[in-house]
Amino acid sequence: MSQKSVYVRFQVPKETSDKAYQLLQVAKDTGKLRKGTNETTKAIERGIAKLVVIAEDVEPPQVVAHLPILCDERKIPYLYVPSKLELGKSAGLDVGSAAISVVEPGDGAQSLKDISKTIESLKRTGATK
Repeated sequence: MSQKSVYVRFQVPKETSDKAYQLLQVAKDTGKLRKGTNETTKAIERGIAKLVVIAEDVEPPQVVAHLPILCDERKIPYLYVPSKLELGKSAGLDVGSAAISVVEPGDGAQSLKDISKTIESLKRTGATK
């Protein structure tokens, strides 16, 4: 793994990224996801994204560098996960995905709330770079 990408604004504990993967699996089956950078960008701009999950190993980083900025503008929680391959798999894809957004959490509503709280405290407590 190379050095942390420039767009990663705060460190996400493994426990939280694992919860995010699980939430995506639940939302895939019982809710609604937008897969890929373009779909995620549209979901953010339309204000329908409830959570944005961004992979840390995206090359080139410019592909997803705009997502944290958009999320901050729209007050949409976002977090980073280590692997785009794992991210894609958790959303039911056979390939990696740079970003995925949860539009409807389905049965993962409580999990979504928990993750959002964790993200807020991570950003507040200065886990930022």
